Amino acid sequence: MQAARCPTDELSLSNCAVVSEKDLQSGQHVSVTTSPNHKFVFTVKTHHTVAAGSIAFSLPQRKWAGLSIGQEVEVAGYNFDKSKQCIGAMTIEIDFLQKKSTDSSPYDSDKMAAEFIQQFNNQGFSITQQLVFSFCDKLFGLVVKDIEAMDASILRGEPASGKKQKIDCGLMVGNSQVIFEKAPSSSLTLVGKAKTKEQRQSIINPEWNFEKMGIGGLDREFSDIFRRAFASRVFPPDIVEQMGCKHVKGIMLFGPPGCGKTLMARQIGKMLNAREPKVVNGPEILNKYVGESEANIRKLFADAEEEQKRLGANSGLHIIIFDELDAICKQRGTGASSTGVHDTVVNQLLSKIDGVEQLNNILVIGQFNVMLYQQQQQQHPGHRSV
Repeated sequence: MQAARCPTDELSLSNCAVVSEKDLQSGQHVSVTTSPNHKFVFTVKTHHTVAAGSIAFSLPQRKWAGLSIGQEVEVAGYNFDKSKQCIGAMTIEIDFLQKKSTDSSPYDSDKMAAEFIQQFNNQGFSITQQLVFSFCDKLFGLVVKDIEAMDASILRGEPASGKKQKIDCGLMVGNSQVIFEKAPSSSLTLVGKAKTKEQRQSIINPEWNFEKMGIGGLDREFSDIFRRAFASRVFPPDIVEQMGCKHVKGIMLFGPPGCGKTLMARQIGKMLNAREPKVVNGPEILNKYVGESEANIRKLFADAEEEQKRLGANSGLHIIIFDELDAICKQRGTGASSTGVHDTVVNQLLSKIDGVEQLNNILVIGQFNVMLYQQQQQQHPGHRSV
């Protein structure tokens, strides 16, 4: 038969090869041989616009099989062995089909898996197969990464044996399990249980030796900081999501000069397996030009914002250390200046820590000499908790 272009966009989303009614019947499975060592299994549909002797493929199918329009291929019937080739679990890599249609909205992988099985039930799938999937009016590009056969004991009505058999090609059935895996560097955000547990780095540097921290006499304070600020970040993001926990985003260190505030902040930055902490002196934030002080605050959080949009819950931790924070965060409404520059800087800082678009990948460490005003604004729940 001769390879042709898929006649409609709707048929392109069906993941089926399209043939004439004169050649085959809808729902049949065929093996398409493009060369002696390359065979690909497809499920077929019929359409009246396809000429007899032709078999039409969508663009992802042609890319996967290495087909060109007009190429001669050998087509033969294919029968799945349902005792060995029913799909028990299939892992699929997913990303937006078009980069211009990306968004940061979370997609429920459980609903996505149910919709996938409904759309592609009783179809054949192979390792490395490419296809297009429509969900919530968005088009996604999929690549099949791994297929496990259904346990034969279950098919016979017996208790599961627990044996997992990898296969190269299988048949999707109603009780198959579909697991989605976000493509590398994808901005897609997946939630729910039907997604893979993505690899993550431990928040604590594995080479760190707590005995060499160099912080003497502050064991109790450091223990409180670790328990309240970092304990929730030790768990994987999906566990934190299920428990409904919120990470602590800020720590306040206060005391007279020379008591170890700066030393503790530096050691915390070294201990964590995170990016190099940004250390900022409070007075350096202020600028004589209108709006520049607030812009300096926004620049500190720009990297964390970009990474959270790209990686979501798997974003790494960004640490910002403010030394002499009381220079910029004065009690709102008490400034003698008519410009209210200190008020706007405080507002900008609080909106970044706990605003409308909350950042869950930041830890702000503020250092003070005195503890006067923070009870009114800085220590509200969500701003700084430790």
